[in-house]
Amino acid sequence: MLAVSPDFLSTMHIPLRTGRAFTPADIVQAVSAEQTAKGPEPTAKQAPLAMMVNEAFVRKYFANQNPLGRQVTRSGRALRIVGVVGDTKYGDLRTPVAPVAFIPAVNSGVSFEVRTGMDPASLGSTVRKTAARVDSAVPLFNIRTQTEQVDRLLAQERMVAKLSAFFGVLALALACIGLYGLLAYEVTRQTREIGVRMALGAQPRNVLRLVIGRGIVLAIVGAGVGTGAALGVTRYLASLLYGVHADDPVTIIGVVMLLVLVAILASYLPARRATRVDPVVALKYE
Repeated sequence: MLAVSPDFLSTMHIPLRTGRAFTPADIVQAVSAEQTAKGPEPTAKQAPLAMMVNEAFVRKYFANQNPLGRQVTRSGRALRIVGVVGDTKYGDLRTPVAPVAFIPAVNSGVSFEVRTGMDPASLGSTVRKTAARVDSAVPLFNIRTQTEQVDRLLAQERMVAKLSAFFGVLALALACIGLYGLLAYEVTRQTREIGVRMALGAQPRNVLRLVIGRGIVLAIVGAGVGTGAALGVTRYLASLLYGVHADDPVTIIGVVMLLVLVAILASYLPARRATRVDPVVALKYE
């Protein structure tokens, strides 16, 4: 349950789905109820206080029903739903949207959100001076921009992402180097076979097509096996990602295309050199 002010929705750009937002009258009623609760008057005789809920709250407790006007009781206090707002996340970007109820903020620690068209980082001193003019005895702390707040929530994920990107690029580079060296070595070993084909009258372009085709097939088979293994372990990476799918098709296709390109170069260059060697010399190649 969150305590908010009447301008909460407009400041945070949270859509009002149905009903109404809090009004100053709701705040006055909440203040009166707070004062009455501390006195001898029983809280049961108080009129229900206004409350807003999000869509997740409605789906869980009032599915296929009109929630407006419904009353709930919390800590012996009656609350009446006056509005339904869109789902949003607070404090944690990873967890699913939970049912949230909003009540008027009264006599408690609150968080203020200031929206500006200027650089928000430069407003810290202005906010402090404005708050001091209202009440210098009210403590004001933890002034952060929304960007800083999000950065704090995603600090661990961003560190993991940077490390993963570095080691991913390193692994991809090593894979390309290893693939090139292996295929180039295999093609070089076929120099005698290429010499035999050339001596029997095979055209260089046909030999090149044959050798490159073998390299591409090997690269595609290896990429297919690797892709299947990668998709099999993505469920272990899902908890480390936010807003990104572990089985991103663009990334997978890009890596496969890069490996196929490396395979083409690794097959073409040695095969091209072999086709230019005199067939008699090629036949003697060990």
